[in-house]
Amino acid sequence: MTNTYRTTFYIGVTADLYQRVTEHQEGIGSKFTTKYDLKDLIYFEEFTDIEQAISREKQLKNWHKEWKLNLIKEVNPNLETLKL
Repeated sequence: MTNTYRTTFYIGVTADLYQRVTEHQEGIGSKFTTKYDLKDLIYFEEFTDIEQAISREKQLKNWHKEWKLNLIKEVNPNLETLKL
């Protein structure tokens, strides 16, 4: 999730992406996403195993912002808001 200006990013894990995005857009996501107005989904990865998803989340949270942007731009070069 990110804001309109694509300056702040949120990484999280969920079993229901559509519901979680809706919560963020309605301001009932995490306190962090509400504080920074992070309502736009621009990237996601799917996993069948929750442990793999959590491991990937931890990995990405330790990445530099530039690395995250490069990863996102591989599949979404214009950082457009994704429709589910």
